[in-house]
Amino acid sequence: MLFGRRKYRSGMVLAGLALCGLAIVPTGARAAEKTAAPTISEEASSALVDMGKSLLSKAFSFKAQTIRVYNGPGGEPLHIFHMLDVTVRRPDRMVASSTGDDDTVKMFYDGTNLALTNVTNNKYTVIPVPNTIQKMLETAMGKLHIDFPLADFLTDAPNKAFLTGVTSGKVINTVTIDGTPCKHLFFQQPPGIDLELWVEANEQALPRRLIVTYTNLPGSPSFIALFSDWNLSAQPADSAFEFTPPPGATKVDLPAAAAAAAR
Repeated sequence: MLFGRRKYRSGMVLAGLALCGLAIVPTGARAAEKTAAPTISEEASSALVDMGKSLLSKAFSFKAQTIRVYNGPGGEPLHIFHMLDVTVRRPDRMVASSTGDDDTVKMFYDGTNLALTNVTNNKYTVIPVPNTIQKMLETAMGKLHIDFPLADFLTDAPNKAFLTGVTSGKVINTVTIDGTPCKHLFFQQPPGIDLELWVEANEQALPRRLIVTYTNLPGSPSFIALFSDWNLSAQPADSAFEFTPPPGATKVDLPAAAAAAAR
């Protein structure tokens, strides 16, 4: 994956963004990882290509319940749950919200600015970003450390983004999810990341489940996403992507260095 797998983060779009202190710092470009030529089965590759075509729809929306599994201070297995709601209009519009076990956070992208608002604390920030969804995500995540582990599904080439760094992949079997036959795919991304992806066994091949397991970390923590409510014929109005500060909200400015990195 291009996003969300290099480090084990908060496991949910914007879930870790408190906005009270806005813990966002710029970072340099990551070094390219050298990997062997990937060995992806034809069936698995074909399923991802079909998925990629569906996710290049002009506009679409979906929901995802996510679960981050990690070890607590005493080694106990703990879980953090969130519900994510996303609407995309290519090439330059996106709105998302995250509600769950920590703060409720929303993001608005209008092709020029990315607005982040912490509903719980009634704080927000507005960041100038590039004019495509992929470049906005690259800036927000790569330079500002804003977390969005499902970002690969929103890039200009979702199937290729998903396979970044992957060295092997195959189809395990076919299972039924909510009455729909789905292919269970398994991939490996060295060092120490296992990926399981369930896509519908049809021409759309929409994602229905994702599990990322970090086998190289103590306790093998994981990130789980359960997708639902896919709509590839969404018709969001321009107003859906416009941000208006909530009444009484406090604006939090980025540090100067982080603001410069976002441009």
